[in-house]
Amino acid sequence: MYTYEKERPVLEDRGIREVKGKERYRAIFDAVPVNIRKMIGGLSPEDMDGIEEFRLKAGAPFIVYGKNQSAFITQNGSLTRDRHKAYAVTREDTEKALQLMCDCSIYSIVDELKEGYITIRGGHRVGVVGKVVTEGGSVKTIKDISGLNIRVSRQVIGCGSGLMPRLVRGKESVYNTLIISPPQCGKTTLLRDIIRQLSDGVPALGFFGLKVGVVDERSELAGCYRGIPQNRIGIRTDVLDACPKAQGIMMLIRAMSPAVIATDELGRVEDLAAVEEALNAGVNIITTVHGWNTEDVLRKPVIGELLRTGVFERVVVLSRRRGPGTVEQVIDVEKKQNEKGFGGS
Repeated sequence: MYTYEKERPVLEDRGIREVKGKERYRAIFDAVPVNIRKMIGGLSPEDMDGIEEFRLKAGAPFIVYGKNQSAFITQNGSLTRDRHKAYAVTREDTEKALQLMCDCSIYSIVDELKEGYITIRGGHRVGVVGKVVTEGGSVKTIKDISGLNIRVSRQVIGCGSGLMPRLVRGKESVYNTLIISPPQCGKTTLLRDIIRQLSDGVPALGFFGLKVGVVDERSELAGCYRGIPQNRIGIRTDVLDACPKAQGIMMLIRAMSPAVIATDELGRVEDLAAVEEALNAGVNIITTVHGWNTEDVLRKPVIGELLRTGVFERVVVLSRRRGPGTVEQVIDVEKKQNEKGFGGS
């Protein structure tokens, strides 16, 4: 369960619905060899719901991670802390898994492989390691795959509900918003649900939805598989999958007339010009950044400049203090600047 401390009563009233049990892992079952599938299938629903990563590394124990802990999977499908009881992953296991993930066509995933991951049906992202092949100083692909990290995609419907009254401005606009979060604190899950609600609308607020453009450079927000979003991101949402953010922002402005553009982890130098172009076109921006607090983010060259100059009107700060997704602060930046914060004079 993701917690949003300051908005918790609202969230509990509206309810958070999450797909539970083994159904969430159906696409993962289909993407691993039969012997691995049986091991995963032997786990209890309670154990399965806590798993965030399945790690298959040739010559190493079968490891799972979740809730800041790790465990091993035995051959009979149970969790153990004893590495000597764990199933030892083979090279054949990783090779078969990769073939299943790409439908036996390694050429179909070459572009993704050079980024170090592939996305499978269900929106699950699989990290890949092995021998890196370079050409002209750039990564061309990865071969001799030795390890796969299957990261479980989770969508928590309604986790952004408590924040929506703070992010929506009237019936036809939203505040430019920055979500600050340390790693694995729920920022992508939160942003995904905010996108869904901005797109579908929030009738209780008299807000009936806007056109949202998503630049999903790392295929995490929409979790596209063969171009089709695997996550619920709203009826008015257009996605550019695996597209660099600066280019994607410009492409959406020119072609899809979005009212809002959402990205994950804005921060390159070239992103700055694209954001300025979006703002000049009357498009609002919602994005995220890794950081512990506003002071940490202000030290970052690009995103810090956007924060200091008042581009972002709302800042949401997350932590894991009460579990992933704990909202520590929702900051009205203009008010903060008037109080001599964020570089105010």
